[in-house]
Amino acid sequence: MSDFDLILRSRHPDGTPVTLGITDGLIQAIAEDLPGTATVEIDHSHGFLFPGWIDSHVHFNEPGRTDWEGLTTGSRALAAGGGTAFFDMPLNSSPPVLNVEAFEAKRFLAEQKACTDFALWGGLTPHSLDHLEALSHAGAIGFKAFMCPSGLDEFVHADAATLRAGMTQAAALNLPVAVHAELDPTTRPPGHDMATWLASRPIQLELDAITLALDLAGETGCALHIVHVSNPEGIDLINAAKKQGVNVTVETCPHYLLLSDTDAIRIGAFAKCAPPLRPQTTLDALRQKLLAGEIDTIGSDHSPSSPDLKQGDDFFAIWGGIAGIQHALPLLFDLDLTPAPLFSENVAKRFRLPNKGGLTIGHDADFCLVTKSPQTFTPADSLSRHPISPYLNQTSQHRIEATYLRGQRITAQTRGHFLRPTLTTNTP
Repeated sequence: MSDFDLILRSRHPDGTPVTLGITDGLIQAIAEDLPGTATVEIDHSHGFLFPGWIDSHVHFNEPGRTDWEGLTTGSRALAAGGGTAFFDMPLNSSPPVLNVEAFEAKRFLAEQKACTDFALWGGLTPHSLDHLEALSHAGAIGFKAFMCPSGLDEFVHADAATLRAGMTQAAALNLPVAVHAELDPTTRPPGHDMATWLASRPIQLELDAITLALDLAGETGCALHIVHVSNPEGIDLINAAKKQGVNVTVETCPHYLLLSDTDAIRIGAFAKCAPPLRPQTTLDALRQKLLAGEIDTIGSDHSPSSPDLKQGDDFFAIWGGIAGIQHALPLLFDLDLTPAPLFSENVAKRFRLPNKGGLTIGHDADFCLVTKSPQTFTPADSLSRHPISPYLNQTSQHRIEATYLRGQRITAQTRGHFLRPTLTTNTP
């Protein structure tokens, strides 16, 4: 009789050997050189092992806007990019997830279609305040609010009064609130091109929104998660608030580490996002914040749309959102911008998924196998519904060879599990 279902021999990213012993989908043993036998043995000593990316920030847009992405194509692209779980945002599905009925409809579809594990955000808008408790009982991972218009009339942004009311409830329910922290631009520079779009959303709009959100979190005791911060000044504000006792964590996204405003102008519509891409000096400083351990999580903010919404000469009218879930991790490996906790352990801890995150005995055996082997990202290889990523035609020196969920290689036939947070104390 075998000691394990699977023995995997590989290396850590730093080159040191590591062997996992896996049984019943769990990591049962981990060592440099593990004795014993297994039903299946894999030698991946030519590459390295990385924990499965728990991507807490995706827009798969189903139901209602499946022609933009969808749970099937989105989760397959995530798995191809090293991911083993996603948290779907509430706003781009139709209807948005503002009540239990919408939540359960999305959960049902994800259970039928997603090849990775998944969790679901509930929306925090003026129209959902009476539904937050029911959403928590349904298993929402937390509540997402926009501090400026979301671009969709059915998902109304939260002003200070709405945010305070929602945060008060969330604190009582012991769930985090995630905020898109930008204030609404009050003026618009003349013009319609990408450069004008970039100028219309300066960093100060982020900083003012971050300051307001931190003040409200401190007042209400809410666990706050500030998503897609694009600049080091915002990181400084958040870390200063942490030192004052505010329960806050911060996410940034691969595109703020990989692409600059110059790239946005060169690439065009595929690189439009909010907050916008920033100057190279800002990008460089944000990378330093990441390497210094001042950022908590990495979320893709994978936000695709149908190709027709990415066309036109008016960049204020073109739909914003970057599709990069399949390609970001290899490109970040190229730059050594991949501290594993930001992709796995920190996410699982913040959102209270006790059996997830990291290569740890007793945790689900969720990981990807990486090789140092050049690849060029082509439209034909894209698994998203539409090949419109700004990373297409770029070459990476790394590739994701395979991704495993609970010790089984993810295929199109794999079906993930719904992840429900434990309702214990939420600490950063």
